[in-house]
Amino acid sequence: MNLSDISSISNVKVNNSMNEYKAPLDDMNFVVNQLIGLPELANAIDCEDANNEILEAILTEANKLTSDVWSNTNTIGDRKGVQLSKDGVKVPSEFHKAYWEYVKGDWGSIYFEPEMGGQGLPFSFAMPISEMLQASNMALGLCPMLTAGAIETLQSHASNELKAKYLPKMIKGTWSGTMNLTEPHCGTDLSVIKTTATPDGKHYRIEGQKIYITWGDHDMTENVVHLVLAKLPDAPAGIKGISLFLVPKFLLDEQGNPEKHNDIYAISTEHKLGIHGSPTCVMSYGENGGAIGYLVGEPHQGLKAMFTMMNNERLMVGLQGVALADRAYQQAVGFALQRIQGSAPGHRQKSAIIHHPDVRRMLMTMRSITEASRALTYVAAGITDMSHGNKDPQQRDLAARRVSVIIPIVKGWVTELAQEVTSLGIQIHGGMGFVEETGAAQYYRDARILTIYEGTTGIQALDLANRKILLDCGAGINDLLVQIRVDLDQYSDALTSTRQMAIDNSISGLEQSVQFLLDGARHDIMLSGAISYDLLMQAGYVFGGWQMLRSASLVSGHENKQFSANKLTTAAYYMDHILPRAEAHRLSLIQGSGSVMGIEAEQF
Repeated sequence: MNLSDISSISNVKVNNSMNEYKAPLDDMNFVVNQLIGLPELANAIDCEDANNEILEAILTEANKLTSDVWSNTNTIGDRKGVQLSKDGVKVPSEFHKAYWEYVKGDWGSIYFEPEMGGQGLPFSFAMPISEMLQASNMALGLCPMLTAGAIETLQSHASNELKAKYLPKMIKGTWSGTMNLTEPHCGTDLSVIKTTATPDGKHYRIEGQKIYITWGDHDMTENVVHLVLAKLPDAPAGIKGISLFLVPKFLLDEQGNPEKHNDIYAISTEHKLGIHGSPTCVMSYGENGGAIGYLVGEPHQGLKAMFTMMNNERLMVGLQGVALADRAYQQAVGFALQRIQGSAPGHRQKSAIIHHPDVRRMLMTMRSITEASRALTYVAAGITDMSHGNKDPQQRDLAARRVSVIIPIVKGWVTELAQEVTSLGIQIHGGMGFVEETGAAQYYRDARILTIYEGTTGIQALDLANRKILLDCGAGINDLLVQIRVDLDQYSDALTSTRQMAIDNSISGLEQSVQFLLDGARHDIMLSGAISYDLLMQAGYVFGGWQMLRSASLVSGHENKQFSANKLTTAAYYMDHILPRAEAHRLSLIQGSGSVMGIEAEQF
């Protein structure tokens, strides 16, 4: 390559408008109204305010916040990162303004209890808002996301005294929340944590070290409320000996205001592949006598309490996959419309690359995966609302069983596909996608953490195979497959006979895989671990097809005819080009564990 070639590359300019984020409001409203079924949901959970008019108004205002304020800080945070000083961790100053605009608008209070300052709307209403926050700036969006999970845990397990002291400020957003699980010597295996909690009057002295604590310390909120797993002196061995504690950064005075710095400090921050603006901290507890903490829930029941937060976070991490996929798609479309390169078929002159069939293939792959992922993730939130608030106890129990199956699929499948979608975004940019200046690479780097934290894809796959299928002999997932068949019959007019057959065959294939696991796990202890990833991915593609089937039928009466036509075409592309991947995963998993485990460990 000569110098003139280098000069021509460096002079390629990327239109700044391609980096702008605009929420896909039409699709968000459609999914909540039609796929979740907003009128039915509102009636079932007895929430009069959960209606289309309020939803549209909320999402319109949220789009202003995320597009005009949050989105502008995304690249800034990526380039500036965070700094650890003697006074603690400092995040980019631009984050402060953006976050406090969020606080001023009460955006964190949407679905929490009115008694504590919440607005009492369904969890489903928070999904599109959260998607906007994560798409516009995921590094910043992690802070309110973790706070929401901490709030849910405290609502479910904390004493009334702790709730009264901490929840109003956390729901308002003036205080943020974290979860502290991982230690230097243990990741997923929490049974061997070393952090201790020693009784001291009405509180406990916490001592130990936690790593990978997202937003573990920062200067953006007035207090940071940590939920910390630790062991009491009389704790039984293993996970049955874990308790949960609330440990604030600042202890409160008699009026409930932050006063004295607790014995808890960030001693380092991680230098990461992505989410540079989000402080990932190593937290030290009790180097000067013990950090003061308060027991949440019952002694030795901490893991059960923490899973309230974990389940929330796993669903929300899936939503982050949707968010980054959509952001990458938007930028790829903007670039493809403007980038002139070659003559596309049917064009006499050089044309924008969006006219080239292979670029169109990549864009349609990005679009269909993103829309299927959004639909499945939002629907999971709707089922979660039903599991908490349905007036019929039997329907509550049914919803709880269903969402327990869907959550590992959302967390695993959606985040795995976010890797593909953000990578395709780089590919559409060509060489410019590999250059940080365009911004396409940041979405790819940021998305890479999603398959790792809150339980890796392998952990989600084992959860699905072992706890959600083997433990109940497949009842939960087979119940969902029966529902998909009911919907296939109801909505079959939306598909050609060929596509109807494709989804019918995909359901049969997943039924076969579930049965293969149930039959084989009795004789092969390696089987569930060896095939669980393929089973999770197969289920994801089938469940995504289920939602695209429903979308194709329910969009027919949409007032925006162009939106309706585009949705039908996107659903058709999914059935033609994405759904067939499910069969590939089935063919892989029925090979069992033989070649997976065939080479001895010492031979690698």
